[in-house]
Amino acid sequence: MSPTPTGRILGGDLVLTRSFRAPVDDVWASLTDPERTARWFGPWKGDGGPGNTIQVQMVQEEGRPWMDMTIDACEPPRRLALSAVDDYGSWHLDMVLTETGGVTELRFTQHLSGTENVGEVGPGWEYYLDLLVASRDGTPFPSFDDYYPAMKDHFESQR
Repeated sequence: MSPTPTGRILGGDLVLTRSFRAPVDDVWASLTDPERTARWFGPWKGDGGPGNTIQVQMVQEEGRPWMDMTIDACEPPRRLALSAVDDYGSWHLDMVLTETGGVTELRFTQHLSGTENVGEVGPGWEYYLDLLVASRDGTPFPSFDDYYPAMKDHFESQR
């Protein structure tokens, strides 16, 4: 399967969306409950709350590393903003949920500090968000090899 890239660079932001036939509270739990985040991204531990730092395990990454993430905003069940710094740079993420007629849309935004690595970052987020979809739908997980390098040009052409 060759997934189609959906992400767009809008101003200084990388923006991706996914829709779910589910109430907002249920999708919120997929983003915030450590048992449910473990299904697609990785578990987390710590005191979840604005201004706090939690530790998140990146189970899809080589070595399954843990990383510190700061909760910049937590407004249940509508908005979660996280930030982190690692060897690859600064990460400023904002997830906003809106529900209309039993369908919840996730608008995932990474506030970029530059677009140099967007050809790698964009396919990565497409992959992770499709893992979220698969974890919720109970369907097989996609392979990262279907995302990168196949989607690299889509994102680099928007720089």
